[in-house]
Amino acid sequence: MIPVELILLVLSPIFLLFVVIEYYFNSAAYRIKDTLNNALLALLHQASDAVALLLLMPFFNWLHQFALLDIKLNWLTLAFAFIAQDFLYYWFHRASHTVHWLWAAHVVHHSSTYMNFSTAFRQSVMYPIVGMWLFWLPLVLIGFEPQLVFAIVAINLAFQFFVHTRWVKSLGILDYIFNTPSHHRVHHATNSEYIDKNFAGVLIIWDKLFGTFVAERADLTTKFGIVGQLPKANPISTNFHQWQHMITEVSKQPSWRGRFKVVFGYPSHKNK
Repeated sequence: MIPVELILLVLSPIFLLFVVIEYYFNSAAYRIKDTLNNALLALLHQASDAVALLLLMPFFNWLHQFALLDIKLNWLTLAFAFIAQDFLYYWFHRASHTVHWLWAAHVVHHSSTYMNFSTAFRQSVMYPIVGMWLFWLPLVLIGFEPQLVFAIVAINLAFQFFVHTRWVKSLGILDYIFNTPSHHRVHHATNSEYIDKNFAGVLIIWDKLFGTFVAERADLTTKFGIVGQLPKANPISTNFHQWQHMITEVSKQPSWRGRFKVVFGYPSHKNK
């Protein structure tokens, strides 16, 4: 098995090829400054993830000794692991839009007004700090090897690269089962009809089961970005502008209850 921290790096030539092809056929979807910022954000994210894995993997390996089951790897258990991780990803992603602490990291991914393959590179260095990894603990406690769990997480994220485009309009019957570019454009939109919808990683069925699915409308012009002030087009501002906003809001609160609500409640500025 390829080391977990290298999976996305090994796939990076494929990602770059798709960026080049999309730019060649639809250069209007790109701005050089935005794309360079996306690339820098990706490098910083990969570095922070690699460090987090080095620090956390011993903990996950230790935790695995308390697993409920001794799961033998076969096609059936592997399929279950992929589906279970995708289910957990749905809840992580949904929480990342409704809990300010998690949104402060996830907002990085949404803070571009462009939608193209390079937008998938736009990730936060703060994911390990806010606790993204906590959402994968159930898989380890059930009985899956930590290396396998994080490999599946990486493959799930690799799939999601391909839904970041305006180039593909519809995938027909696949739109009923999978997260597709059409569904993910809705997720990145700031139109009021689309806010906090379509949290799927690979399977769109979770959104349909839990009431967060909205189909893309042909009669509605999609606006990308975030509600509120956009960061500057550099990695420092993009990674930390929401943290600055959150700290400012916390400082205005006269009580600990109010401060707790700012940090762990719904990001109220998204309603503006």
